[in-house]
Amino acid sequence: MNNPACALTIAGTDPSGGAGIQADLKTFQELQVYGMSVITSVVAQNTTGVKSVHHLPLDMLSQQLEAVSSDMPVHAFKTGMIADIGMMEIIRDWIKEIHVPYVMDPVMIATSGDALINENARDFLREHLVPLAALVTPNISEAEDMVGERIRSHEDMKNAARKIVHTLGAGAALVKGGHMEGQAVDYLYDGEFMYTYTSERIETKNIHGTGCTYSAAITAFLSRGMELPEAVEKSKTFVTAAIRHSFSLGQGNGPTNHWGIRKEESIYDFHDHS
Repeated sequence: MNNPACALTIAGTDPSGGAGIQADLKTFQELQVYGMSVITSVVAQNTTGVKSVHHLPLDMLSQQLEAVSSDMPVHAFKTGMIADIGMMEIIRDWIKEIHVPYVMDPVMIATSGDALINENARDFLREHLVPLAALVTPNISEAEDMVGERIRSHEDMKNAARKIVHTLGAGAALVKGGHMEGQAVDYLYDGEFMYTYTSERIETKNIHGTGCTYSAAITAFLSRGMELPEAVEKSKTFVTAAIRHSFSLGQGNGPTNHWGIRKEESIYDFHDHS
């Protein structure tokens, strides 16, 4: 039996299972990728918000990274919540030693609106981690924070994607328009071409963990050798299905359905890509 593609997530936890490494690992599994995780922070959160956060000691973060990469293949990886500069420095140095696609989900604010990292850490992330990323996947508010400008239109979204690549140094940027009016339109800019991905807007409050799931799906497809534009296209379909078939669990923003794509799988070949 052939060994599977292997993807790693470096992120915080979600005991309610909708976001963070729990969402990432569910996504990897659904896309038939062997999932691995390195925990940055233990987060007490649920569908209503973040209650408290415990950041793991820096030496434990470093040892987790070494334990994985010294023994297991990593074909692509993503980062989610990285809370402080000390963690970012360790991850930056580790990234420079591993030459595989890196997807950065610049997690700054939870779905509930709770801030997850401080301003100094945001600056460090922009200056030192973004240039190492093959892809950065901000939503509207995160993109505004990264480029320092308000985004009010689709043209603003495209300009933000260009700036994340040409000014901040990312390999590519996917600016997600889920918070804009009308259809859910995302723009991918790879330094040369601008790609547009459009899906129906699904009216639901059950969107907990959508950003984590989207970036994890892209990471999974990249680990399988897929080119970036196709990986984003399939991931957009995957996360749209997850939202369409989401669960009304909890008292806040319910979680998406990580196996929602199975209800629509006859249309798309998600599992046989080699």
